[in-house]
Amino acid sequence: MQLSAAGLKLLKRSEGFRNHVYLDPEGLPTIGYGHRLMHPESFPAGIDEAQAAGLLAADIREAEQAVERMVEVPLTQGQFDALVDFCFNLGAGKLASSTLLKELNAGRYQAAGTQLLRWDHAGATVNAGLKARREAEFQLWHGGSAHPESDALSFSVLQA
Repeated sequence: MQLSAAGLKLLKRSEGFRNHVYLDPEGLPTIGYGHRLMHPESFPAGIDEAQAAGLLAADIREAEQAVERMVEVPLTQGQFDALVDFCFNLGAGKLASSTLLKELNAGRYQAAGTQLLRWDHAGATVNAGLKARREAEFQLWHGGSAHPESDALSFSVLQA
């Protein structure tokens, strides 16, 4: 499977675009649509949206492959999109060790979808941006589109 247009829209809206290197909430250098820089990557002059789209496509493919590797049950497009966004945002390791994946691979789709909503914390506190993102993933999981009100989200909200 591949990330759908709805999944891509959620991901891009949630991440936001930045043409210069910044530190993400974990203090890691990041650019474009949430692309974490790996040594020896460097963008001293910044990037444009076309370059960011190229980085994003490669990052999405990694998230898609992680979902394909770990999930042992059939998925709807919305469920796949939600999991790819989850992996992109939190990393494949978080999905691999999650109750979400355990429930899903046991065929408990409803319980797995509900587990998405538990990943809305930054440290010990609920983060409004993460909460909105998880709710949008939950909507995709259940066959809907992301909440229209989440259109106003930006990556700066996720850093709050």
